Amino acid sequence: MITGRKNELNILRSVIKSDRSEFIAVYGRRRVGKTFLIREAFGYRFTFQHAGMADGDLKAQLFSFESSLKQSGYVFMKSPVNWMEAFEGLKDVINSSKDEKKIIFIDELSWMYTHKSDMLSALENFWNGFASARKDVVLIVCASATSWMLSNVVHNKGGLYNRLTKQIHLTDFSLAECEEFTRNAGINLNREQILQYYMVVGGVPYYWELLEKGQSIQQNIDRILFAPNAPLRDEYKYLYASVFNRPESYIKIIESLGKKEVGMTREEIIESSGLTNSGDLTKKLDELESCGFIRKYYAFGMKKKNALYQLMDCFTLFYQRFLKNAPTDANYWSKQINTPKLNAWLGLAFERVCLMHVDQIKKRLGIGGVLTDVNSWYCKADPEKGIFGSQIDLLIVRGDKVINLCEMKYSGTEYTITAEFDADLRHKISDLVTVTGTKYAIWPTLVTTYGIVDNAYSGNIQNVVTMDDLFEG
Repeated sequence: MITGRKNELNILRSVIKSDRSEFIAVYGRRRVGKTFLIREAFGYRFTFQHAGMADGDLKAQLFSFESSLKQSGYVFMKSPVNWMEAFEGLKDVINSSKDEKKIIFIDELSWMYTHKSDMLSALENFWNGFASARKDVVLIVCASATSWMLSNVVHNKGGLYNRLTKQIHLTDFSLAECEEFTRNAGINLNREQILQYYMVVGGVPYYWELLEKGQSIQQNIDRILFAPNAPLRDEYKYLYASVFNRPESYIKIIESLGKKEVGMTREEIIESSGLTNSGDLTKKLDELESCGFIRKYYAFGMKKKNALYQLMDCFTLFYQRFLKNAPTDANYWSKQINTPKLNAWLGLAFERVCLMHVDQIKKRLGIGGVLTDVNSWYCKADPEKGIFGSQIDLLIVRGDKVINLCEMKYSGTEYTITAEFDADLRHKISDLVTVTGTKYAIWPTLVTTYGIVDNAYSGNIQNVVTMDDLFEG
């Protein structure tokens, strides 16, 4: 049973009734479920399907493609020596097929693109000169190498320019979809346990498939990440290599951003990573953002040139805190309960999860239909001007001239607003007004797990968003 993905399934299944040939690109990070989605959408019935070979040279790729053609009933008189000849075979498979719609699925397309290969030219020729002239071909290309797909297929400047009829960027599950997934799998977890695992691995479906019934969430995390031969213990080394052809520079950026929770300016990234200030750096930052590993944001009221980049990927954050210097204790995670290191990470990871579920926060606030800008904001202390120095991770700036100043706090029970927290919140509001000069009403908003304790300070909070609200679809 497939979890979620309703919009994506509708897009894929709609092409069956299309009165033209369709060219669809599906891309997204490793393990996000691209292949499974496509197979489920078409009931595992394809006129032709093929998957590129990891690390295969041109000869190996062509041999593999020929084998896939043979499985579709085609026999070459002689083996193809280039991709033009290989795609001629695919044309013959289509011409001889009696399927009403010829569904062609080519997975891991980027792996087929080897040094001095004519693969892209052959693909262009196949679509422009053959498939697009028919009404019965559905060509689906897919890859985990998101940056490659964006550069070479989605934003192709050559023969494939503007040729896609549809594209699907498959993203992580939301909390609601993870809850649906565990329920379908018969795994009994409450919402706090689902939230905790989400903070570790994010919403990547494969990581959720690794959960086992009858184990606590701590036991599952130990088995999946810390035990000898744990299935995700070495995942980090493959994650970025699967998305980027030469991942070293991307990893330098990621490791630099992991050092500063609020994020870094471009100049700070250059200083920390040792990379040069160039158009290539801009391209890498854009690619990391398009893949969902980082976010780029502009602080409220500041100029566009002051953009900050912030690490967002849950699994990467967890790796940097706990797995980079991997402990040898197979029960490491179970022993971390209530340690300062764990509590600090819980706060950071919860903030990231909240930033991934801003739509749910807006829905709870009743502003789903209101025009908004989502920002973060910071300022340095300046005692002479009465500025305390503030960092605000989430500002929802609304078209009705209200700003929800959101504080995000993870707590195992109802959160208690202390005198210190109240003072800090008042300082942030004061700094925001003083520095930006905003005339908007500022509503303190708390996003937390179980709500707040009613005390002398709780009345200063205008809105409370709970964990249950984040699970709304």
